[in-house]
Amino acid sequence: MADNNKLAIIATKGSLDWAYPPLILATAAGAMGWDVGIFFTFYGLPLLNKDLKATVSSLGNPAMPMKMPFGPKGFQNFDWPIPNILTSNIPGFEALTTSLMKKTFKNKGVASINELRDMAVELEVRMIACQMTMDVFGFTKDEFIDECEIGGAAAFLEFASDANVSLYI
Repeated sequence: MADNNKLAIIATKGSLDWAYPPLILATAAGAMGWDVGIFFTFYGLPLLNKDLKATVSSLGNPAMPMKMPFGPKGFQNFDWPIPNILTSNIPGFEALTTSLMKKTFKNKGVASINELRDMAVELEVRMIACQMTMDVFGFTKDEFIDECEIGGAAAFLEFASDANVSLYI
């Protein structure tokens, strides 16, 4: 691929499972020499927090596989369909789901969200925090990593106007 390829991503979700796609795509493109920019808006904005705490919930996510990242192979390969009535009423279930997913990723050699974000910084991925979303939700620049910039839709559109690939995640 030529060094002049450009990827523009809009990241709208900040849960653990939705944090991976924009960061994996951005770091892959950055490693290939592409110019990459991610516009973090609405629920994707917390992915720029210095103290990143992405979680995942099985509630309302029927496609989520619930395989165990430990134990004998038969135990690991069993599908654990857990009804929403349980996931919404058991205290700490979201923390359990998050820790199981993180352990699964680690067992499979997948980088953590923090590692991917650090890699994106090293690859000079442009990370733009949506100013309007910051205002609406009460975020301040000092809550975010130093490498992010603050901008509105016009700033991102300027970047994305000549992108080869534009993605909404």
